Amino acid sequence: MESDWVPKTGTGYPKRPINRSFPRSSFAVVIPVYNHGRTVTAVVERTTALGFAVFVIDDGSEDLDTRTLEKISGVHLLRHGRNRGKGAALVTGFTAAARAGFAWAISLDADGQHLPEECLSLINAIPAGTRPIVVGQRTGMLGAGAPWTSRFGRGFSNFWIRCSGGPSTTDTQSGFRIYPLPEVLNLDIKARRYQYELEVLVKAAWQKIPVIETPISVIYRPEGGRISHFHPFFDFLRNTGTFTRLIVRRIFGRHRKVFPCTAREQ
Repeated sequence: MESDWVPKTGTGYPKRPINRSFPRSSFAVVIPVYNHGRTVTAVVERTTALGFAVFVIDDGSEDLDTRTLEKISGVHLLRHGRNRGKGAALVTGFTAAARAGFAWAISLDADGQHLPEECLSLINAIPAGTRPIVVGQRTGMLGAGAPWTSRFGRGFSNFWIRCSGGPSTTDTQSGFRIYPLPEVLNLDIKARRYQYELEVLVKAAWQKIPVIETPISVIYRPEGGRISHFHPFFDFLRNTGTFTRLIVRRIFGRHRKVFPCTAREQ
């Protein structure tokens, strides 16, 4: 039975009723992990405490305490033998969640930057009768603790996603999202690293899958305290290559129609 957990006043989480149009049992949380051994256990424990099934994808980590994670009730641990990229880890998690019968996947980073409790805010943002991608719009990005690379990268990606025919969203680099299953798996995404999260927004828009945003919190730890595998130079080049490919296809190519599975309405 689902709990009626609602954040307490003063915690900083939105105090709102749970959206009962979308039962929590329809959602699985997918957490890609690459050398986040210092933070992932706390993120997973807080997420399972909310009643969600959690799929942890170990993307070739060297510091992960898998025995501790396997002891947490509600956790499904999947492993890549080598590092294949965040996008590949998300696809592995989405595929496993869809096969297990979940209609939605919530992607959550393992670095503790986001509050697992705000999964409920993302769920509550889904309009009844729709199956959108929900992007958590990070607030406080102009604060002193926000890295300049995050601010620059967000503006860069926002602009080029619109040029590629994607949605007019304001935080295209946020990794805290909800994806409808299996629709997102049918989008033929080529990118398998960070660029997966950019390409999926563009191809969702091409296929008329709605993309909406809702505000979320973000925690930027002091310099040296944040675990990030984003490499500004190389990922900038990869982003540029991804956007070039998408723009060329938008101009000259044809978009394959996606026919989503209708076995589960929610």
